[in-house]
This record gives sequence, structure tokens and C-alpha cells, in this order.
Amino acid sequence: MTITCDQEGVRLDAFLAEQDLGCTRSAIQRLLERGDILVNGAPVRKNYKTKNGDRIDLQMPEPEAPEILPEPMDLDIRYEDGDLLVINKPKGLVVHPAPGHWSGTLVNGLMAHCRDLSGINGVLRPGIVHRIDMDTSGLLIVAKNDFAHQALADQLQDHTLRRVYEAVAVGNIREDGGTIDAPIGRHPVDRKKMAVTEKNSKPAVTHFEVLNRYRGYTHLRLRLETGRTHQIRVHLAYRSHPVLGDCVYGRGKELGLGSQCLHARTLTFLHPRTGEPVTVECELPPYFTEILGKLPPV
Repeated sequence: MTITCDQEGVRLDAFLAEQDLGCTRSAIQRLLERGDILVNGAPVRKNYKTKNGDRIDLQMPEPEAPEILPEPMDLDIRYEDGDLLVINKPKGLVVHPAPGHWSGTLVNGLMAHCRDLSGINGVLRPGIVHRIDMDTSGLLIVAKNDFAHQALADQLQDHTLRRVYEAVAVGNIREDGGTIDAPIGRHPVDRKKMAVTEKNSKPAVTHFEVLNRYRGYTHLRLRLETGRTHQIRVHLAYRSHPVLGDCVYGRGKELGLGSQCLHARTLTFLHPRTGEPVTVECELPPYFTEILGKLPPV
């Protein structure tokens, strides 16, 4: 990567920790100490400050993790063929192994279901083309081979893979629809959160449509044009209408809901082998319909 004028003057370890490399700042510092990160072809100290035009080369080590074992799981498969499958993920299921969740994840269940999965995302995320949060329910594409994975990743990149969500937002949204176009990056203070920010951010676009209004709440359909981490949650919070039940970006537990009311309802993509359009839909889960039944009418 090359440093631009608006990125200069930042400590290199802090800058790289914000680049969504999957590394903490302390891990970046260890890579700098080992000489696995070079600036203009030479190693630098961790407190080096970026300069316009600096060329940064990274040699990322292979992830060190315990062996990920297959675990039989009752998967709600909504589409499957030789190249891919689409899963309806329940709320609360972690997608891939990570510290604190080395077992009981969707990946463990997929490994029991499929002999082979794409290896593009490494040993921790086999077959995972895109993610949804643990407490978000709904549709997720899984690639069975690298050919399908690369084709689907390209569709994510060029926005031809269409993802539609439904959510309940806090407050009354006056417009019947619109677009939130606001860049998203790491929160400047809380590094575990994302935020709308101009600093070290990436473009993020969410289109929304009001499905129904309630007293103090709005039922929305949302389409992702880009796919930044926590994008819908961050964008709605930025508009002062956080997702109902969002404990990170919103008001937390509300109406008996302990996590966000957000569901990935529709996926549309071009089949990687045939080029034919494929649309997969799933119904709203019980927790979502129960919440809608509790909302006071206007």
C-alpha cells in the first residue's frame, strides 16, 4: 500500500491497526520488530510516522490457531449445489472460529456437512465469502471451491451481489426511503467499534425503504451497496435511528430484545459457473415477528 497525503503524520503501528488487516496494534508492533513490515524497502521502528508517498510492504504470517474440527450441526440450508450453498444463520451463532469461540461456530458445522470448502480465506474461515454478525440472523453464502469463492468475491467488489436486510430502527424516520452515503472506519477512541469518519475510512453506501411505522419505531428494508463492518448498524446510529436492541451502537436491551433486530432476508447473485441469476429469500424469524407484534401502532 502507498501512503497518501491525508494519511501522513500517523504512527505506523496505529495506522496499520486501522486498516482491517485482522491484526491488533500489539500484533502489528511484533511484526515491525521482526522486520515483517517494510517502509520503502527497509525496516522501521514502531513509532515511525507515515509520510506521503511511503510504500508499505507487509509479510503477514499464517494464522496460528488450534485445529478446527467438524461438528455435526442442524444447518438451515436454503440453496445448495456443487459450487456453493446459502445458509439461513440463526441469531447468536458465531460464523467462524476466533479467540473465545474455537468451537460451535458455523464453520465447524459446515466442515461436518461438506468434504471441501474454499481455502481462500485460510484455515479459520474456509468457504466464508462474507460475514454477518453473531447477533444478526439471515442468509450467508458459502463457497465450496476456490473458483466459486473468487467469482462471488468479485461480485461483492463490483456490487453485483445484492444483499437486502430488514431491521427495526429506533425512532420515526420521516422519509419513505433514501440513501446513507457516509464513509466508515475504526472509531477514533473505541477501537472495537466502527464509526462514520473521514479518517482512514472506506466509502459506505446503504439504501433504505420504510416498510411500516410504529410509535417510536420504524420497520425498514435496507440494501447494502458496500459491505463495511457493522455497516447498517453504524449508518442507522449515525442517522440517530440505531437498530432496536443494538447494545454497541444503540440503546441496548429494549422491549425484551437482548440483541439487534436485524435480519439478512434476500441474496441475489450470478451463479459463478453458469452466470445465471440466483435469488434466495428467507422469512422473518420468530424473534423478529414477535417484536413487530409488540410495537405500538402509530
